[in-house]
Amino acid sequence: MQEGPLSEAMPASDPPATRRALLSVDHNPSTTLDYLDMLEGHAQGASARITLRYVPDKLTLSPSAFADYLDALNVFAAKPLENLAVAILEDINNEVVPRWVQIVAVRGVGEEAGHRVLIEDRQPKWDNPPLLARLERY
Repeated sequence: MQEGPLSEAMPASDPPATRRALLSVDHNPSTTLDYLDMLEGHAQGASARITLRYVPDKLTLSPSAFADYLDALNVFAAKPLENLAVAILEDINNEVVPRWVQIVAVRGVGEEAGHRVLIEDRQPKWDNPPLLARLERY
């Protein structure tokens, strides 16, 4: 987990660790509240539009770090979209450890979007139906 200037980066020989090192985090300003963070961006190398929605626990993800992270996903260019979505989910769970997280990955643009993947995860026993009910439907 990368937190502030004292964090140690993972060895460059481990591709997931190299990607994860780009996910800079900050302390959550209110760990007693459930609120939704949403980040969107384009993984150019993987030709996919990514939407990340999560409920922070102790940490939040830097928006500029998320953009840098998406730029590092070119290894997924020739892989199925499901592989990309799972890798992002695992990386976010490893570095940010949110209460709830959802990834939507789309290949193609607008009406041309031919492939969409939605994947989500949550911490055991966490639930907030009123908050999740406000989310836009897939």
